[in-house]
Amino acid sequence: MASTHQNYGTGRRKCAIARVWLTPGEGKITINGRDFKEYLGRPVLEILVKSPLVHLGMEGRYDVKATAKGGGITGQAGAIRLGISRALLEIDEELKKELRGGGYLTRDSRIKESKKYGRKKARRGFQFVKR
Repeated sequence: MASTHQNYGTGRRKCAIARVWLTPGEGKITINGRDFKEYLGRPVLEILVKSPLVHLGMEGRYDVKATAKGGGITGQAGAIRLGISRALLEIDEELKKELRGGGYLTRDSRIKESKKYGRKKARRGFQFVKR
């Protein structure tokens, strides 16, 4: 049985967590066992997931296998993007400057603010009735 070398990267965005493995191949991307175009459903998210590979000009060189859980589709796509970037960094440390310059290694820390007591949502109060 032939074993291929895999590189691993973890990505997080909002409440989503993605585990990403890169293997040398022809550019096939699968998320949770499904083709990424079928899984994501929106062209904007497909572009987002492929962006680190396109930025470095490596779109046909690696197969991407990702498992994503938590959050929604947009958060999962952002998490996969960060996971791909970290896995590429594991392959070649020289790519760090280029990935950091493109903003691919920065974890997007924006998450939903938690609800406060005495309010309808995080900041929205209940509607005030004067009479």
